[in-house]
Amino acid sequence: MGQGFIEPITLWLAQTNAFLVAPDGPGGECVLIDAPPEPAPILQRLAEAELRLVALISTHGHIDHIGGVGSIVHQQDHDVPVHIHDDDRHMLLDPAGTGGMMARYLEGLDLRPPEIIEGLDDGTVVQGAGMSFEVLHTPGHTQGSVCLKATIGDAAPILFSGDHLFAGSIGRTDLPGGSFEALMASMERKILPLDDEMPVLPGHGPSTTIGRERMTNPFIIELLQGGFS
Repeated sequence: MGQGFIEPITLWLAQTNAFLVAPDGPGGECVLIDAPPEPAPILQRLAEAELRLVALISTHGHIDHIGGVGSIVHQQDHDVPVHIHDDDRHMLLDPAGTGGMMARYLEGLDLRPPEIIEGLDDGTVVQGAGMSFEVLHTPGHTQGSVCLKATIGDAAPILFSGDHLFAGSIGRTDLPGGSFEALMASMERKILPLDDEMPVLPGHGPSTTIGRERMTNPFIIELLQGGFS
């Protein structure tokens, strides 16, 4: 097994990052991290790269990350389990009803719930395509937000941070279920102990590292200085 294959696909109005992740590159099995409500490019890339989707992991339940789930999994010729934290499961079950004003942009999508939904919790390890994704429950952006510490091939672990941590910023906390205090507590307990060298692939924007955010992210700098205690 080599260094693995990670292909970001930035989609939809919110410029959400979805990630196709495979241990050996095109032609094998893969896992999808998040599914924005623009499924066609993901389906096209799966076909072009001859990738067989074996799992879909949702970092949280906001519409820009789960709106395309039904359209993707119901297009496969086999069952694909969808993993999401139980606190956000209701959003996956009813994207239109929980999507607020953005739900108007879901017309034409397959909004049927997946046939297989598996819950996530802190410490859960999702196995797929020979890879492992360790769940860090990081509430704050939503109650069920998670980050994923992934081991792919022989490469060092990486972090898929969803909308918890961005390059230079953090996820918004002003939507239903959001809490700034919970997000910063999650950051302190779950993210800051990680190695500085660990790459971070967020749900929006460019990649970064834990060390870079520790040194430059104003929210983390203030947290480390005791500003939110």
